[in-house]
Amino acid sequence: MSGVVGERYHALDAVRGGVLVLGVFFHATLSFLPGDQMWLVMDASRSTELSVLFFTLHIFRMTVFFVLAGFFGRLLLERLGVGAFVVNRVKRIATPLVMFWPLVLTAFIATLIWAAAQANGGTVPDGPPPPPLTAETFPLLHLWFLYVLLIFYAATLVLRGLVHLIDRNGTMRARLVDPVVRLIAGPLAPVLLAIPVAVALYFKSNWMMWFGIPTPDTGLVPNTVALIAYGVAFGFGWLLNRQPGILESWGKRWALYLLPAIGATAAALVLGGGTGPAIATPEQSLTTLSFAALYGFASWCWTIAIIGFAVRHLAGHSPARRYLADASYWIYIVHLPIVIALQTLIAPYQWPWFAKYPLILAVAFAIMLASYQLIVRYSWIGSILNGKKQKPVKAKRGEPQLAAAE
Repeated sequence: MSGVVGERYHALDAVRGGVLVLGVFFHATLSFLPGDQMWLVMDASRSTELSVLFFTLHIFRMTVFFVLAGFFGRLLLERLGVGAFVVNRVKRIATPLVMFWPLVLTAFIATLIWAAAQANGGTVPDGPPPPPLTAETFPLLHLWFLYVLLIFYAATLVLRGLVHLIDRNGTMRARLVDPVVRLIAGPLAPVLLAIPVAVALYFKSNWMMWFGIPTPDTGLVPNTVALIAYGVAFGFGWLLNRQPGILESWGKRWALYLLPAIGATAAALVLGGGTGPAIATPEQSLTTLSFAALYGFASWCWTIAIIGFAVRHLAGHSPARRYLADASYWIYIVHLPIVIALQTLIAPYQWPWFAKYPLILAVAFAIMLASYQLIVRYSWIGSILNGKKQKPVKAKRGEPQLAAAE
């Protein structure tokens, strides 16, 4: 099957790396959003275009990621068995979280203090003390996705164990679960999968509607909306791995979801307050319900279109895409303090946003890719993140160079 069989799922690797890399594009927009201050650094030049980009990326980026996380999670479990799967996830997910979170938080706080001093003429302004560190205030920052993944893995293993007790020979799964998944994954998939997302959003108290699914970046108990929205994506991806041929059907009709994705995104943007981020909390109303439904529908239209496009057109091996997929984990872990520092450096200059934003991205990616190549890819850090890789063997003159072992 194109893009889905063989030694690697090249198409899905490309998408998984791509949505992590898009996190840099996403966070780099924050200093340019119109309206009141909503980010640590607010630029002198604001942009409605980047506001639309922010809104659109937030609709689909993490939904796509968690679908693929579920898909690859079950694939890994079937290959390794439960014990080796747990060991692998501890090494690849829990260890980077524990190892990098203190470093990222320290860099984040240092950058925040420096940004505040820069905005205050070189001196750190007085302000209220930070809240005490509790389970509710614990700052996961942008590494929240690793923490939530660990919750999903644990919950899935428990649920899987219970299912195996009830359905030892797999008959129920083959006769009941698989047909239901095929039905849900059919042409009406964006409608059916949007329902739990829309319901969770609609009943969310103190919901800042324009920002869609609340990011669970603070607190050790993730917010209910994120658990439902991303849990559905993870679980659905897990079940898709039982029938990977479904992805082939998504590849055949990916373009059919593109216009509905754009249309629903535009409609949700208008209902949510336009291109200027609205922070007012809405009351439960027909407008709120319509926005929640459009948001969930758009999220899944984008998800199916993006994964389907990759399965159809990015099935083959590409050294460049594979390299970027490998680098994307490191890029996402370290990008936030780098992006904030660059936003702080250029904020005072009276340049247009369309000069500043590409400059932030160019410098950030130069730093992150160089650091990945020089200190991560072939080191013990790279071994933890992506598995051990060997440097290419330098060939003698006239002999072909051996590729790096993957």
